[in-house]
Amino acid sequence: MVKKIFAFSIRKDEEPYVKEWAKDHPEVEVEYTDELLTPETAAKAKGADGVVVYQQLDYTPETLQALADEGITKMSLRNVGVDNIDMAKAKELGFEITNVPVYSPNAIAEHAAIQTARILRQTKVLDEKIANGDLRWAPTIGREVRDQTVGVIGTGHIGRVYMQIMEGFGAKVIAYDPFENPELKKQGYYVDSLDDLYAQADVVSLHVPATKENFHMIDKDAIAKMKDNVVIVNCSRGALVDTDAVIEGLDSGKIFGFIMDTYEDEVGIFNEDWRGKDFPDKRLKDLIDRSNVLVTPHTAFYTTHAVRNMVLNAFDNNLELINGEEADTPVKVG
Repeated sequence: MVKKIFAFSIRKDEEPYVKEWAKDHPEVEVEYTDELLTPETAAKAKGADGVVVYQQLDYTPETLQALADEGITKMSLRNVGVDNIDMAKAKELGFEITNVPVYSPNAIAEHAAIQTARILRQTKVLDEKIANGDLRWAPTIGREVRDQTVGVIGTGHIGRVYMQIMEGFGAKVIAYDPFENPELKKQGYYVDSLDDLYAQADVVSLHVPATKENFHMIDKDAIAKMKDNVVIVNCSRGALVDTDAVIEGLDSGKIFGFIMDTYEDEVGIFNEDWRGKDFPDKRLKDLIDRSNVLVTPHTAFYTTHAVRNMVLNAFDNNLELINGEEADTPVKVG
């Protein structure tokens, strides 16, 4: 009997890789839509053995129930994060879920490193000056990356690549992670606490998942413990940062620059075209307009290399699930 996989929210840039996988697996019927998975669209997967998904929308109890009503409980995410899945409902319905935890650490680490260097060298300010015909140097003087102590919070795949890139610039790198990497520990990168990192770091870069424990870990108290003129980098998850606290730090001059690829209220705003329309978030607009803030709409991951890996790995995972095999990257449900 032919197996069938249905994929939701397939973008144009993902289509070539869906077709590549389908061509390499003629024994599997592959169908897809550009629509997001919702309680209403779940019926599109009727007759499928499993689904491949990726979206910022929550996987609500209603959405999961709608899939289960179609007899589908095998779901493979094309991304890392699982914090938007109602795990209690997924467990109740017997869902098996996979994600793609490592699709391209370099994509996100490169983006974070490039943006770090841009903030330090004040390229946004210079670009604005030059566009307006002002070719004077002062007062837009840069800071060399090699003169900075870079504090990395989270030393998983992405954090470690970011550390390597910053060391390539000549920066001193320190790190904190409650789950220390033995090799990095041996090399002496780790400080004893977040407070130690905040006290030493000129740049603080986040590379941790969004968990209840990490919610708003960068808040008013954390910022107060940081060095003056600190640069804060968040290319991980919006919920890690108390945006109002960062704005307060920018206003006071405590924070030299802020890099944000994720935003705690990004759902429904990022990856939309707001040209000619009223922008829906005044706080975000304020950040976008600041010369010492670099905003990108959750695109650090967005490279051809990463997108291809996300699609192919997710389909591989889903095929393993529907064949009753152990998936490469299962997610703990419940």
